[in-house]
Amino acid sequence: MTANNPFARLPEAASFTVTSTSVDHGAAWSDEQLSSGLPGGKDLSPHLSWSGAPEGTKSYAVTVYDPDAPTGSGFWHWAVADIPAAVSELPEGAGDETGSGLPDSAFQLPNDARMARYIGAAPPAGHGPHRYFIVVHALDVESIGVPADATPAVLGFTMAGHILGRAVLTATAETTAAA
Repeated sequence: MTANNPFARLPEAASFTVTSTSVDHGAAWSDEQLSSGLPGGKDLSPHLSWSGAPEGTKSYAVTVYDPDAPTGSGFWHWAVADIPAAVSELPEGAGDETGSGLPDSAFQLPNDARMARYIGAAPPAGHGPHRYFIVVHALDVESIGVPADATPAVLGFTMAGHILGRAVLTATAETTAAA
């Protein structure tokens, strides 16, 4: 699907690999990655493992974004900044309220629900399938320099001139209308 391509107007970046034991590329989220407001949902951030980042990478940022949310601006589910270049994996659940699975220097920015944590997928019932872009951004700076209370959009704007590479995994979710 090319509609609402979140990368369409961003500078091109080298590609590298991200995988997950929580979700396969193009597949539906596991119940654990859904919102706790849905049956079986647990708001657990996905496991992520990446490799092949471009030379010169000094840090990473991770974002999870739903461009299909009925908001006019999509919905940011998770944003993490200042992950050291030596880190290449985040465990499932790293994005809890305390960021317990994140490296010491990394921090979570408030998502669109204004919580500095991962919030699971919860597309409106009957709205159709939603895509969730899970992106590891390889950056040319050790710290991106945004405040911890910045929005994911501010993080994205600030990162735009520092992205060396982008590893993308896409998940889906759909909530059917009640009968």
